[in-house]
Amino acid sequence: MEFSEKQKQALRLLKNGGLRRINIFEGSVRSGKTYISMIMWALWVAVSPEDKAYLMSAKTLTTLKRNVLEPLKELLGDAFTYNMYKKEGRLFGRRVYLEGASNSQSEGKIRGMTLAGAYCDELTLFNEEFFVMLLSRLSEKGAKLFATTNPDAPAHWVKRSYLDNKNLDLLSLKFTLDDNPFLPTDYVAALKKEFHGAFYERYILGEWVAAEGRIYEEFTSANVVTTAELAEKLNEAPLVTSAIGVDYGGNGSASAFVHVGFDAGFRNVYVLSEFYDKRNRSAESLISSFAEYTERERERFPSLSAAYCDSAEQLLVKSFRQSARIEVRNALKKPVNTRINMLNRLIAAGRFFVSEDCPHVIEAIQSALWDESCLHKDVRLDDGTSNIDSLDAMEYAFERCERQLFGW
Repeated sequence: MEFSEKQKQALRLLKNGGLRRINIFEGSVRSGKTYISMIMWALWVAVSPEDKAYLMSAKTLTTLKRNVLEPLKELLGDAFTYNMYKKEGRLFGRRVYLEGASNSQSEGKIRGMTLAGAYCDELTLFNEEFFVMLLSRLSEKGAKLFATTNPDAPAHWVKRSYLDNKNLDLLSLKFTLDDNPFLPTDYVAALKKEFHGAFYERYILGEWVAAEGRIYEEFTSANVVTTAELAEKLNEAPLVTSAIGVDYGGNGSASAFVHVGFDAGFRNVYVLSEFYDKRNRSAESLISSFAEYTERERERFPSLSAAYCDSAEQLLVKSFRQSARIEVRNALKKPVNTRINMLNRLIAAGRFFVSEDCPHVIEAIQSALWDESCLHKDVRLDDGTSNIDSLDAMEYAFERCERQLFGW
């Protein structure tokens, strides 16, 4: 098993008793921080009391399984087993509870627990009340917490209340992308190109900085293609699949459908067409418009396979299913900033194109701003001055393809 110099430094802290009550592995993406944190967590648990309880957590159990449990199982084999239905595992014979930390109600799931150790994946995504409760549950002698995180806004509670609090028994281990020597150089170069602005400083350099101004700073006229240019591109690299995203209007907002296509290998993403209606005359009118739009798009682009709708209006989703001849499903509705980051990476890499026939999508991307009144987290400005509806619809169409688009 090979380790980077930064990872070796972390292992020496474990060996020499340098860990603290709270141990946070922070820094850039793909820097090796999660990998070494899992190994150190496992090694620490292996020599900790067998008759005590431990906890592993992430924002959701799904992300915990993907990011930590499966990689840990691959590393340790039979020394680690887990059951998602029971929300329990065994790590070197020690009982490990598994829990999500997505909202304020989550802290009730760990009330009454007495823990000797805990592992938290992607800490900035946690509900703060859950984390406060978790620390109070770490009451066994010598209890420790291991946590990983990417940087966020400087006023985020993780930074403000913990990393910057000199009175805590806390160790911060900071990693940058360049600390990982095992990544291919072309991959590192691609990542550095894809991230920019605050996201570059956070996800490449590992700095806690605020997001300000325009969200999609690198979106230019080069990302907008004429009908003829779009046809030429699709002739050279035909679409292999496409999907429609749907956002409903209400309280002054618009209803929007956006058709997004992907060529072979999910190399490029194309916004093919749009529907935008601010009148919102009736549910029946919207259902009829959806049926007509999907039928027209299916004839233009046989690649169309599904529509992904805002799940807030299930009666409309059901009616859409009955009216259209394509699969209609609920949108995943990933966190807005995950969707923003996906689009910014595609734009920076020269992999995102919008047809000139989509003026509302173009205007929405050009005018999207960060809400600078929200100091503790990144929030997209949604005060009626910009078109969030077209952005949401477009994002619902491509958010499911994160792994295909970026390989993780």
